[in-house]
Amino acid sequence: MVLQMDSPAPPIQLENWLRGEPLTNFQPAKVYVVEFGQLGAEVTAMPHLMQLQEKYKDSGLEVVGIAADEDAPTAVEARTKLDAWLTEKCSHLNYRIAFDYTAEMNKLWRGPSFCVGVPTSFVVDRDGCIAFIGHPSQLGEVLPKVLNGSWPTSNKAKAADQERIATSEPLARGQALKKPIDDRFWAAVKLEDWKTALWAIEEGIALMPDDLNFRLAHAHLLLHKIQDMWTGLPAMRQLVRDAIDKKYRELDGFDARPTFPSGQ
Repeated sequence: MVLQMDSPAPPIQLENWLRGEPLTNFQPAKVYVVEFGQLGAEVTAMPHLMQLQEKYKDSGLEVVGIAADEDAPTAVEARTKLDAWLTEKCSHLNYRIAFDYTAEMNKLWRGPSFCVGVPTSFVVDRDGCIAFIGHPSQLGEVLPKVLNGSWPTSNKAKAADQERIATSEPLARGQALKKPIDDRFWAAVKLEDWKTALWAIEEGIALMPDDLNFRLAHAHLLLHKIQDMWTGLPAMRQLVRDAIDKKYRELDGFDARPTFPSGQ
């Protein structure tokens, strides 16, 4: 089921709360911002959310931050890392923060709404329904209208949500197809198992022959890791020709070498 404007908000299923009291359900008559982000990259977004929380706290606003894409081997290590980061960067935080180590919130919220990146904000209105899904930079305009009840009935709100779904759905479906291939690729890269990494990328190219990242990784593996010049040079030449023919704007000024983990 697609999560969109006017949909009932999914439940809050979080066990690891880093700051503030745990939230188990949405309270009537309050408006919530449920913010999915990656804390290490949230240096600019978090002060904005703190300002909104302070500005609208008397109007019933509650901001809930969720660290959604943190990279750590265990939940304990993730919590320790996040706690240290918050202590250093946001000692005066005025809203709740939790982290979604099990990815349950991603499954309930981001997946059904076709959200492919962070930060992403969900606004839950006083009736417990989704009023807005989008980038936190838009909250300054959206929140006052949600708080006074005018946003859900506006044509702009409905048009924006329809446009969001039309744009995000194909990206999300493509990302879902790529994920198992990406997982196998990066697992092989960490082991420096270049042949297995190459097999994964070749499977990806067979599935999505025009995917720029797969094509770049393919050429990079052949030329720099496996050092198969006979195969790698034609692959790179073909990539350049296709890039010109199809006007890959992403390639303009782009370093055509995938970023591997440090030490690789």
